[in-house]
Amino acid sequence: MGKMKRAADDLSRAKEIAESLIAKRVFIGGTPEKAREALIELGPTFVKFGQILSSRPDMIPEEYCQEFKKLRSKVTPMDFDTLCSIIEESTGKKIDDMFEKLDDHPLGSASMAQVHRAVLKTGENVVVKVQRRGIYEVMEKDIHLMQDIAKFIPPTFTSGINLSGMIDEFWKTSQEEMDFNTEGRNLQKFYKNCANIAYATCPKPYPDLSTDKVLVMEAINGIELDDREELEKQGYDLTEIGEKIADHFIRQIMDDGFFHADPHQGNILIRDGQIVWIDLGMTGSIDKVSKAAITKAIIAISKNDIASLVDFVYAVGVYKERPSRSQLYESISAFMSKYVSMDLASIDLAKLFTELMDVLHTNKVEMPSNFAMLVRGLATIEGVVADLSPEIQIVNIAAARVRSTYLTPAGIKNEVLKHSSRILDSVEKAIEIPALLSDILKSYTRNDTRIKLDLNPSESLGKVLFSIVQNVVFAIIGAALYIASALLCTTDIEPQVAGMPVLAILGFILATVIVVIMILKWVYYFKHSFKG
Repeated sequence: MGKMKRAADDLSRAKEIAESLIAKRVFIGGTPEKAREALIELGPTFVKFGQILSSRPDMIPEEYCQEFKKLRSKVTPMDFDTLCSIIEESTGKKIDDMFEKLDDHPLGSASMAQVHRAVLKTGENVVVKVQRRGIYEVMEKDIHLMQDIAKFIPPTFTSGINLSGMIDEFWKTSQEEMDFNTEGRNLQKFYKNCANIAYATCPKPYPDLSTDKVLVMEAINGIELDDREELEKQGYDLTEIGEKIADHFIRQIMDDGFFHADPHQGNILIRDGQIVWIDLGMTGSIDKVSKAAITKAIIAISKNDIASLVDFVYAVGVYKERPSRSQLYESISAFMSKYVSMDLASIDLAKLFTELMDVLHTNKVEMPSNFAMLVRGLATIEGVVADLSPEIQIVNIAAARVRSTYLTPAGIKNEVLKHSSRILDSVEKAIEIPALLSDILKSYTRNDTRIKLDLNPSESLGKVLFSIVQNVVFAIIGAALYIASALLCTTDIEPQVAGMPVLAILGFILATVIVVIMILKWVYYFKHSFKG
């Protein structure tokens, strides 16, 4: 009954989606405005997709990107009474006990939550982020429907993209965003990382007043990045803002190993000369090994060092079977060939990594989800910076950050220690060379030299050898069964049929089946080997 009900719900929802898209003429003669209205009408899951697409001009036309940006904060708000009841249910406290004042007009309303200004009993100005009621259940149903549809879409229609994997990743990310405890922890960590940085910060969280559905944090009275007129009126240099945003994002990756994974314009404000990162529901983490690998990858790209890029892929890639190094080298070499003649400043770092991921995909190598988030973040931040000042190049800032990391006392110390140990190992081995040569010459003069060959057979040769061994084993088993059955015929073992022991008869039958199978295999082999 449960499966039938779900199937009926899915069918009803699919019909609702189709009717909405047709009514808004999204696919034929539609406009960006109609497409945005259709997404809002379809609910939070589709609004979230629109928000993601709004920062991807490489996937949809620019006019649609601009229209979909409105989905970040211009969604129909919840009524105030509903909002208050959600806060009280989630926190177990009365509104009057938590706040001196709670504005009834929303500061912003998005697909998953809306934000209101408030004043704490202690007098501090805060904002309260409240999750929409029933959002999880609505999105879960839509995701299940998408997963079911994805199963019936042939790979040829998706250009080899793992559509089910993308939907799973989207759902995983959405679940994390819907847990405000996660965002609260992210705020605490990010706030701590920015403690010694004069030009960047994030809202201070209030964990004692927050739950999984309610998040209380410092109010930020800042200027939005797309309000250029106000920024210039306040005396800000747009190029300087762009450079600092790019530098801090690279710093998050290379130094902190913890970065904002959704850095679109709406999530960055300017306040009192500081860049304030908001909405940290989606973040990415990179461990020390991956950070070191990414650092080497950036250096390898700047030097056109294909071998080091291949090493990077082996270090962080995910694969069921280890790919052929020579084939991977050729693929990456062909990919990098178009960047050889380009100077560093003209390289689009996000586009380069995106194309690299496509090359790896054709070699059946996938990158970890945190790396995919990093590439998406880079693509988004490049768009943000380009809007502020088109001449800023992320790759130059990344290269400068990498160089500064290497030139710090800690970085120099690490490199010296690492290479010193290698030099020491090499010296120790070099000292042994004369003695080893002497031993080899003595062995040769005594005719006592042995050469060991380590052969690595190809996959096809391995299959041939396996087939030969398999045939020999079957032949031995068949012969043994014939001999054993013949010997059994000379005994009086019961039971018997027609004067022969049943075990002997079964042995003859099994041996005959083995012989017939081997003959058929040989016939098949000769037929296909000498065809034509």
